[in-house]
Amino acid sequence: MTEKVLEAEKIVFGKLNDLAAGNGKYIKIIESQLSVEIETADGGVLLSGSAAAMSKAREVLSSIEFFIRKGEEIDEQIIRYFCTLALENRLDAFVSAADEVIIVTPKGKSIRTKTLGQRVYVDAQKHNELVLCIGPAGTGKTFLGVAMAVSAFRNREVSRIILARPAVEAGERLGFLPGDIQEKVDPYMRPIYDALHELLGEESFLKYTEKGLIEVSPLAFMRGRTLDDAFILLDEAQNTTVEQMKMFVTRIGMNAKACICGDITQVDLPRGVKSGLTDVSILLRDIPGIGIVSLTDADIVRNPLVQRIIRAYNDRKERGVIEA
Repeated sequence: MTEKVLEAEKIVFGKLNDLAAGNGKYIKIIESQLSVEIETADGGVLLSGSAAAMSKAREVLSSIEFFIRKGEEIDEQIIRYFCTLALENRLDAFVSAADEVIIVTPKGKSIRTKTLGQRVYVDAQKHNELVLCIGPAGTGKTFLGVAMAVSAFRNREVSRIILARPAVEAGERLGFLPGDIQEKVDPYMRPIYDALHELLGEESFLKYTEKGLIEVSPLAFMRGRTLDDAFILLDEAQNTTVEQMKMFVTRIGMNAKACICGDITQVDLPRGVKSGLTDVSILLRDIPGIGIVSLTDADIVRNPLVQRIIRAYNDRKERGVIEA
């Protein structure tokens, strides 16, 4: 008991009582991840554990307090990520750049990166003409790509935004779907539409679309064009063929920036057809002006369950288990 008292420390932060909500779920996460014991008392917390573990916990709690005071939402995903960064001695680097805002939505929400991987992704877009981002579902590839496009458009760095997707998913083809071409295309473009609505607001989105300043279309519509003075985003790029990818990257015109993102573990091309995203990430990796970013399951910012699901698939792949 004496040893435990000697390895205990009280930290007083005005906002940390919020962590005790929900049957102390957040506190239990920190205890489990960092091998410490935490008790809330008198407007603060009492830490118990080894000196090294307490140091990591103190760093995590300080970061949580910092974000809460800034009005940021703290959830299970963020707390787990803070613990991971603390164990890797990278939490200070993340917190030090936390004030950088990509864009503010019409509803007043500040869009920021939520992981170090996302920050690398955004920085790559700032310093390169073409960026390839490869990562699993839920890492913010599409949303941050659209956010950077809207930011460039608002800052008059480009005069238009062009957002594209290959219209091939889960083995379906447009010709088999009911409706006219717009009705056929819309379901494939929905994630991009949703991001634009959030970042611009419905009224501005409709206005810019009607004026042709924002274009959302299937990749096939890019053929034969030269895209000048534009921010061009190709989403779900793992579903392009090598020929389609070559067509896209050669559309980039003067004063244009391009972002290509996709998940190479979810390719819906016919068996035996090579993904253009896999091919281009190898072919162009040493060319100046091109940034290649790889996000991992640590960068997933959706429901924490998604992160656990992705890791289960990755673990099975690493074990070489063959599906039934």
